[in-house]
Amino acid sequence: MNIKQAKDYIKDSVKMYLKKDEDGEYRIPIMRQRPIFLLGAPGIGKTAIMEQIAAELGIALVSYSMTHHTRQSALGLPFICHKEFDGMQYDVSEYTMSEIIASIYDTMEESGVREGILFLDEINCVSETLAPSMLQFLQYKVFGRHRVPDGWVIVTAGNPPEYNKSVRDFDVVTYDRLRVLEVEADYGAWKIYAQEKGIHAAILQFLELKKDYFYHIETTIKGRLYVTARGWEDLSEVIKLAEEEENRVDETLVGQFLRNDAIVREFTAYYDLYNKYKKDYHISEILDGRIADSAVERAKAAAFDERLSLLGMLIDKVQEEIRENMELGDCLGELVAPLKALQGKEGAQISELLEKYGQTKEKQLYSRERAGALSAAEKKKDRYILRFYGEARGELTRQEGESPFAVVKQLFDTRVAGMKEETRRIQERLHALFTFVEKAFEEGNEMLILVTELTTGKRSAEFISRFGCPDYQRHNEKLMLSERQAQMQKAIAELEV
Repeated sequence: MNIKQAKDYIKDSVKMYLKKDEDGEYRIPIMRQRPIFLLGAPGIGKTAIMEQIAAELGIALVSYSMTHHTRQSALGLPFICHKEFDGMQYDVSEYTMSEIIASIYDTMEESGVREGILFLDEINCVSETLAPSMLQFLQYKVFGRHRVPDGWVIVTAGNPPEYNKSVRDFDVVTYDRLRVLEVEADYGAWKIYAQEKGIHAAILQFLELKKDYFYHIETTIKGRLYVTARGWEDLSEVIKLAEEEENRVDETLVGQFLRNDAIVREFTAYYDLYNKYKKDYHISEILDGRIADSAVERAKAAAFDERLSLLGMLIDKVQEEIRENMELGDCLGELVAPLKALQGKEGAQISELLEKYGQTKEKQLYSRERAGALSAAEKKKDRYILRFYGEARGELTRQEGESPFAVVKQLFDTRVAGMKEETRRIQERLHALFTFVEKAFEEGNEMLILVTELTTGKRSAEFISRFGCPDYQRHNEKLMLSERQAQMQKAIAELEV
């Protein structure tokens, strides 16, 4: 399965494990809650999906890599305890609490979240001294003398032996205590995540042309060469910052993330070409509706890879603007209910309520951060809301004497008006995008790609559904009609004797 399928499966499994009956007991007894074992190549996103699952379910996440753990750190350190049995004094060996179990209790204490996921990475790389104890842990959820708290689901992960020399093959007895999910690298699944994450457009367009380079590992006389999903994501972040600072993106930089000289050369060459296309075609002018005849003619005559790169740049730019606009809409939507509660209140009351809102949001933010259950998007939204509450209180102080609720409402209405204006601008840019594709490529594959990308993009599909896009609707209906005609022709052909 791919990483997205694995995420959905694990998420459903965690929900089932945490399901309780009418007496508050877990429907699946703790002893029968088999840990899940994600087995897959390095860098395909195993850790990332655990963070997403915890955030989406609103539970905590404690992550540990088992490679550095010894028997003592995992199970606890021994100490001598004095006990009395049948009137006789004895010295008995006890153990301190496991570092891993202690981390779970720390997380519960600091966040207030009582249920979560204990994610143990590289579990098949444990030290030789710790290996025998893992069987007890997988069966009974116990490290040393201390058990994993109820309400905590165990998910483990590891790499196949061909990727890691430290891997120890599990025997049948160990595997019989695990639910094994074998995960393979899949560009299509990663692309959905990459678009949500805002991975640099040059990387996405390059991988559209070279899908085999998404995840590439080979052994040569120089050693193991590798390119992973993690490498592409980290490279994306560095390229964005390099562009902001106007630093050069060259083979030396790219080669620090992609450990394959041939792929490094190809991507770096493509990145330079990508920037040339961006400059030559005047992407901003096309989306502003100022479509030059020269750009249309060049696109018509271009090879398919140039067309695909051009289209990718245009789509990515619009998708980025849509994503930011929809995120702003989410922020403003969450502010509606608390601001309505201010209506009819006096100035001092409104200021106190805004301060209370801010304190509550800060506590929620801290709790979810400590629980490891806060996505980057949610954190960004919470920060925006906190800033709004602070600015609203500042406006009340500056505009003392005015109607307090009107002051806060005006600040909110200004934000809403700005979002609506941006929404209108994006609709115009979508129209310009469709107009350019119609002029340059008519109803060719490029139009199919455009409609498909807008359909599969979570935020773009949401934007079009909410605010509409006549060009999208028109071409989508045409393409669906053509598909139906093709299916009918195929069915007729099959009936011919």
